[in-house]
Amino acid sequence: MAAPDFWRTQNAAAISRQFQDLTAEISFWENLRTDLDSAYFLAKEAEKQKDESIKEDLEKKVSEIESKLKEQEFFILFSGKYDNRNVVISIHSGAGGVEAQDWAEMLLRMYLRFCQKKNWDARIIDESRGQEAGIKSVTVEIIGRYAYGHLKSEAGVHRLVRISPFDAEKMRHTSFALVEVMPVLEEVREIEVKEEDLKIDTFRSSGHGGQSVNTTDSAVRITHLPTKISVSCQNERSQAQNRQTAMKILKSKLFLAKLQEQEKLKTELRGVVLSPEWGSQIRSYVLQPYKLVKDHRTEFESTEPEEILAGNLDNFIKEYLEYKARGN
Repeated sequence: MAAPDFWRTQNAAAISRQFQDLTAEISFWENLRTDLDSAYFLAKEAEKQKDESIKEDLEKKVSEIESKLKEQEFFILFSGKYDNRNVVISIHSGAGGVEAQDWAEMLLRMYLRFCQKKNWDARIIDESRGQEAGIKSVTVEIIGRYAYGHLKSEAGVHRLVRISPFDAEKMRHTSFALVEVMPVLEEVREIEVKEEDLKIDTFRSSGHGGQSVNTTDSAVRITHLPTKISVSCQNERSQAQNRQTAMKILKSKLFLAKLQEQEKLKTELRGVVLSPEWGSQIRSYVLQPYKLVKDHRTEFESTEPEEILAGNLDNFIKEYLEYKARGN
């Protein structure tokens, strides 16, 4: 960070964020050491002087230490190889037209609010909006401490049950959206992408962006022909930047597909049949006739869907991480 040209490098913001996270973590342990020294001193004084007020101070200090450790205990659950990585989330509306597209946008808003509460950086790098309302699909890059570790629990199908605001008869509708979650892998040595395997299209951006983004053919779509995996990016100022971002995400997608294929092979060898990903409903959000959000993997529930949709996902994430830590 002390290098003269540091802020001209593309990943300067990410490195700066990592520096802040590491500084905060070091500060936590240094402060904890000070608290422990203070508690030890109070314990000695309480034993020596038999003073009840000192004893009360000691109990208060021990309670503070226990509370701080309880908060830090959450991070022990991030034991996965890529949990400390940044993350890319893609949301795709399911069948159902405008109703499903509106649900996809509600999920996008939920994740953006979650990032805001965590003080993480989130930027939309590709977006396809619906004609009437909502979004058909959107891809968001999120930079934050253990971002993938937190949000890997969100991968799968999310189901919404509510009275449709688009139905004049006020009938109850069920909508689906698929959430894809992948870690951002800056360097993926295991994946070799040949230039002849790529189809690169350029087009005019229709999403978010800065000056000149929406007036030139700066948006890029890269398709990996052997796997048919496609990635688009239209948020950067130049075509070169969009291509660089799209390639980074493409490599992450290819690596994740490789890992999933290996896991699928292992599962088949064990004789277990996998259900299709689109059918693997992970969570239901019921707004009518009653209020309930339920995770179908952990069985964890909340009767406050408005709080969950406002980005308060910590309890669901913690339950999922503990569920996986138990070997599920």
